[in-house]
Amino acid sequence: MSVKLAKTAGFCMGVKRAVDIVLEMAQKKGGKTFYTFGPLIHNPQTIQLLEKRGIVPVRHVDDIEKGDKDATIVIRAHGISPEERRRIKERNIRIIDATCPKVAHVQAIIKKHAKQGCHIVIVGDPEHPEVNGLLGYAGGRGSVVCCDRDVDILNGLDRVCVVAQTTQNQEDYARIVALIKAKFPETVVFDTICDSTEKRQTEVRELSSEMDVMVIVGGRNSANTMRLAMLSEAGGTPTYHIETVDELKQIQLNHGDRIGISAGASTPNWIIDRVVEYVKLVQGQNRVRFSRLRHFWAFSVMTDIYASVGAGCLAFASMLLQKFPVDMVPIITTALFVFSMHTFNRVINPRTSSILGSFREETYQRYTRLYTVLAMAFMMAALILSLSAGLAPFILLLCISVLGVLYNTKIMPASWRFESLKDLPGSKNVFMAAAWALVAVILPQMTSFNLFKPGMIVAFLFIFSVVFIRSAMSDMLDIQSDKLIGRETIPVLIGKGNTQKLLKGMWGVMFVILLISHPLGWASSVNYALLTCLFYIWICLKLCDRRTGLSGVALEGILETSYLIAGISAFFWLLWLHIAGS
Repeated sequence: MSVKLAKTAGFCMGVKRAVDIVLEMAQKKGGKTFYTFGPLIHNPQTIQLLEKRGIVPVRHVDDIEKGDKDATIVIRAHGISPEERRRIKERNIRIIDATCPKVAHVQAIIKKHAKQGCHIVIVGDPEHPEVNGLLGYAGGRGSVVCCDRDVDILNGLDRVCVVAQTTQNQEDYARIVALIKAKFPETVVFDTICDSTEKRQTEVRELSSEMDVMVIVGGRNSANTMRLAMLSEAGGTPTYHIETVDELKQIQLNHGDRIGISAGASTPNWIIDRVVEYVKLVQGQNRVRFSRLRHFWAFSVMTDIYASVGAGCLAFASMLLQKFPVDMVPIITTALFVFSMHTFNRVINPRTSSILGSFREETYQRYTRLYTVLAMAFMMAALILSLSAGLAPFILLLCISVLGVLYNTKIMPASWRFESLKDLPGSKNVFMAAAWALVAVILPQMTSFNLFKPGMIVAFLFIFSVVFIRSAMSDMLDIQSDKLIGRETIPVLIGKGNTQKLLKGMWGVMFVILLISHPLGWASSVNYALLTCLFYIWICLKLCDRRTGLSGVALEGILETSYLIAGISAFFWLLWLHIAGS
């Protein structure tokens, strides 16, 4: 079995822009519900995620309570008619216009030519919201045609202007235009089909001709997704139109099949990634040993066990960096703390956590109680271990833990701009890196009066940088997968390009510090071994620049491996020094 994913699969520009606008508003909405004029996109799963964030779709402006004086409504990428816009303004409802620029261009064409006395013919689905909105700009001088028969009933027209629904099939549009021009020679035609739609359809035709089976992923209420499925079937290739990977699990896939995968313009990449991951899993089921090992690794990543072990590795590297004897208590404490904090923030308030839409969502929803019990048990164990080292370490860990548990919780009045710690821009990446570094580096030294020694500062900066870079890279991958994340993440706050510059700058500073810290007597020679970790991180930074086709759990695991590399490199350096010394 071979698997090939269409390059054009995933959100189109207009849909992506609308989702980004809504997410920006959700971050600043201050706990208030706001509305979208109809479903923002034709993808039920994304709509459900948005509703959990207080973003409610309405079919008509009258569905908004008249007592809601602060109501805000987002016009989706499909656009609306001038009449609908007027009714919204009469209600004094604030409008955020997320109409796709390509749709807005078609609206302008219709408005201009209708004023010039042309009869507007829109080729598209008469029930589609985009078409309904476009028809409103014709000022009563418009018709919608979707097939050859509709052209036959067009009569008595002098001047005709033809436009297409932006997601129309190019071949169907060309055929209907030819019929219209044959009947009305003075017809003016505009090719308003979106470039991304045309490319998507062309690729599906080519891909389906090479594959034994095609899988089209997207909402069944999505016109462009249904059109892709029809194009694939028209070529004679068995085609399955699914919304989620669960539907694919009911289909028998043969190991010898060549499977092509594409998706509609409203299908987020995280849904596509799950489908690709499942197909590849079926493909590799005959490799039992590899499959079991891979499942175990994926399980450890999904449950944060892998990250916790990595945190312990960083604590181990920190001790060697500062020339301290290895002590298992701080290592275990760090690992327990990381597991409990990550788990708490996913189960306490899933609506505001990053779990929604991720590969962890299904597992956390199914085993919420178990995860909660484990998080509490691990936190208690970490606090008890810290208390065994003294009262100061216990108080520090308790304070960090309380702040971690409260991160997603609204603790400030609703009238305040920042109701929770999460509302602070960029807080997720900064707080996470600082918490790891405090527990792994500062906590073991709380009983000492020499806290701010050069070695401790080097270790703190190293762990902070590694965790911050890994966290920000994970958020960049989430953006590529169309995950719904907010301004608490650095990539959303300053943009992907600026984030990459920031991370590369931090990497460069840390590289220099590790090179000079031992010659200057700041840290042990293990800093040279830790350069291996930095080189691995550099490879990961390059990985974030492109779409790899790997699953979400695989990418997350690859990034978190940087923690283990730090610990393993430090261990082998220590072993080499021991052998060389003996």
